[in-house]
Amino acid sequence: MRKFLALVLLLTTAAALIGCGENSVEDRKEQAKYRRITPDEAQVLMKQEQDYLILDVRSPEEYEQGHIPHAINIPIERIGDVPPKELPDRNQTIFVYCSKGVRSMNVSNRLAHMGYKNIVEMGGLQDWNGELVK
Repeated sequence: MRKFLALVLLLTTAAALIGCGENSVEDRKEQAKYRRITPDEAQVLMKQEQDYLILDVRSPEEYEQGHIPHAINIPIERIGDVPPKELPDRNQTIFVYCSKGVRSMNVSNRLAHMGYKNIVEMGGLQDWNGELVK
């Protein structure tokens, strides 16, 4: 009986491994990538890049208290499985930030899974040394 159970377990495991399709798992990992950098590194990149977008994923109230110049505000609650209409170009460089870096990582991952190719997660506004708009 033990040999039979061991054989069934072995065959089930083998079938599961063969059926998973390694390429599809790798493709999903490839698609869901984004870069993580510090706010200081982001400031340097923003001076070098053109046609980028800065995305503040905090609440509207937090945004009004102070935000990075030219940042657009799309609160994390509005970013689900459907690409936001404010982000039509999936190839555009998008710098994402929040207060401390947790929400920005979450949103960066969501956007990457939606097919956005140039997501740059820059952590939280708490570490930003640049200008703020109030």
